[in-house]
Amino acid sequence: MIAKQNRFLLSLPLHIFIILVALIWIFPTAGLLITSFRPASEVASSGWWTVFANPFDFTQFTLSNYKDVITNIGIGRAFVNTLIITIPACIIPIIIASFAAYAFAWMEFWGRRFFFILFVGLLVVPLQMTLIPILRIFNQLGLSGSFLGIWLAHAGYGLPLVIYLMYNFVSGLPSEIFESATIDGATTFQIFKSIVLPLSVPALASITIFQFIWVWNDLLVALVYLGGTPDVAPLTVRISALVGSYGQNWELLTAAAFVSMLLPLIIFLSLQRYFVRGILAGSIKG
Repeated sequence: MIAKQNRFLLSLPLHIFIILVALIWIFPTAGLLITSFRPASEVASSGWWTVFANPFDFTQFTLSNYKDVITNIGIGRAFVNTLIITIPACIIPIIIASFAAYAFAWMEFWGRRFFFILFVGLLVVPLQMTLIPILRIFNQLGLSGSFLGIWLAHAGYGLPLVIYLMYNFVSGLPSEIFESATIDGATTFQIFKSIVLPLSVPALASITIFQFIWVWNDLLVALVYLGGTPDVAPLTVRISALVGSYGQNWELLTAAAFVSMLLPLIIFLSLQRYFVRGILAGSIKG
């Protein structure tokens, strides 16, 4: 009993620190959410924290902000565009990286180490250096301003990191599993499909979170390869345009911002149990 109390007292400062950090992160998010439901007159005359003076007075809240940004301003269309961009831009590099990680970790072929180092070395290449050359290629091929072009761009930019993370996990799997499967007559593809992929679920989940949030929140790549065309513009491009067009309408900006962050929050919270396991995968071997 005394030992438990001592452990609790020793960990108490850490728990307090974690709670304070969590509150610091939650505080602006709560303000964003509350402001998005307040009428324009209330936002202009008082701070969002004033709603706690009478929290059960629902007349101080409205859904008109979300109705305006989704239907009138075009955030609804931008949300669909972002889904169309993000889902393939996550699936394509993850599929390619899964095959590549398995090959680099457990298959023997000429130049395996060289190509792996080459892929990992691409992590240090600044993304900005590639924008103009790739944009010129896309213009020649007619891919600029299209979903296919942005899919290929995000897949190419995400592949080095995704391959590296998948390799760390796959290379840490016990070799006995592969030896037993080979003795039983399993082919290379059968081993990959029936053994590697099921065991790699934590790594795949954490990589999905990384890639999804990066593509969903991307502004630079979308702005360069898609431009500001409303038919294909994602949420980040539309919201950045709102800052200039509706810079004084904080209730509309906050509603649009919360629409953009809602789905990433759901994805992260639904996959968070795999997140730490996937991040730590491959860090300890032996």
